[in-house]
Amino acid sequence: MSDEIIRSLSVRGLRYSYRILSQPTPRTEPAVVLGGALQGMYGWPQMDEHLGPHAPVVTADLPGMGGADPLPPGAGDDLMCAAVAGIVDDLGAARVNLFGFSYGSAIAFGYARRNPGRVARLILGGVPAHISETQRSHWAQAVERLGADDVEGLATLAAEALLCLDPGRPVHRRELARRYVRRSFLHALTHSAHAAPSLRRALGHRPDFSGGLSGVPALVFAGEHDTVTSAERQNAFAATIEGSRFLTIGESDHWVVLERPDDVADLVARFVTDRSLEAAPALRPPASLPRPRAGAAGPVLPRAGG
Repeated sequence: MSDEIIRSLSVRGLRYSYRILSQPTPRTEPAVVLGGALQGMYGWPQMDEHLGPHAPVVTADLPGMGGADPLPPGAGDDLMCAAVAGIVDDLGAARVNLFGFSYGSAIAFGYARRNPGRVARLILGGVPAHISETQRSHWAQAVERLGADDVEGLATLAAEALLCLDPGRPVHRRELARRYVRRSFLHALTHSAHAAPSLRRALGHRPDFSGGLSGVPALVFAGEHDTVTSAERQNAFAATIEGSRFLTIGESDHWVVLERPDDVADLVARFVTDRSLEAAPALRPPASLPRPRAGAAGPVLPRAGG
């Protein structure tokens, strides 16, 4: 059995920690996993299973998550990127494989743009590259439940806002995912002093996915029925990363990591070990949506919140 080590760090006076599942004979660079706003270091058993045989697996309680210190008001993405930089430096690794999902995808992309030489491969899933004002209004209604001390209502609205509930779109384990997300929000909000501000920040977050990226092998994937940011818009974002791949996973939505956890972990493991992606299970054929042609008047990626 691989050894598990917990390391404590600080960034700008905030305490946080990361967990590393060691691999004595790695085939690739350490895999750093960054999840959603309320996903901490113990929320990724599928990554341990699929990535653990190939590389050290690193998960984290970044500031504002899990047992870390809460984020101060006005904290920006630069602080989160600095926290990731602290982990990479503490690992002593020249480069890492960096995986970011949902809220974590903004942190991972921001770190890669600032430190491309430290990223061996970049994997982004459920990328919130475009959030409409209608969505933000709905999410604001959910956050208002905090002021009314309606934690049950907030958990229900927040879960529904992040899932595809259209019965005409098949989603694997839809009801199980809905119950799990709702229960997770409810548990966090009733047991963690800073879960509420973390969720408020995440739902009101306006991440910047502009600027493109080059020099880093990258994979972007989406659930085919993602209603937070559509697969088409995520594909348009992927086109801003030079040489990237874009894939969709069938019968899933924004919470593809819950609905198809082993399929996602297998896809990530294939990418970081340079194995064929086409043979990965659950890919929606054709695996890639049409990519905008260079110089063509194809889809234009709007800034988040536009």
